[in-house]
Amino acid sequence: MSPRRTRPRGGEKPTEPPAEPGERYGGFGRSESWQGEEWLVRHVAGASAAGKRYRCPGCDQEIPSGVPHVVAWPEHGGVDDRRHWHKACWNAKDRRTTRVQRSRNAPKY
Repeated sequence: MSPRRTRPRGGEKPTEPPAEPGERYGGFGRSESWQGEEWLVRHVAGASAAGKRYRCPGCDQEIPSGVPHVVAWPEHGGVDDRRHWHKACWNAKDRRTTRVQRSRNAPKY
């Protein structure tokens, strides 16, 4: 008796439905409610933003290039409203104070 074949053959189509448009580029997108507003949240690998650095609004620390993180923006916001968060900071956003104090010499980006 031969073993079961677990991979589809060349001409067969997989049984999984096609991915949602938001899942194709940059991870899984979902909607979350925070501060009485709906936010769109997407996990990104960070590899596509080579050379870019972001500042996390949760901890006011830099997110270096190539580090996986979360991008969140208000549902009715535009491109300028997107914020890049560390995953842990996004998950802890309800436990943080409302205003993070930035040091005097910290860059404002």
